[in-house]
Amino acid sequence: MVQRNVCRNCRILVKGNACPLCRGNDLTTTWAGVAVIYDPAGSQIAKEMGVEAKGTFALRVR
Repeated sequence: MVQRNVCRNCRILVKGNACPLCRGNDLTTTWAGVAVIYDPAGSQIAKEMGVEAKGTFALRVR
């Protein structure tokens, strides 16, 4: 199983060394749960998470 990094600011799963949303590099491998957001404007979960972009997001980040 591959360890995936998550941006601590955006909570998006990251494939490299920088977040594609905020361009930051404050990443962690300590996270739990996944939410895949396809339509951020129409998603109640995205609104509750504060997500405004499409992508795969961690539910909890440490």
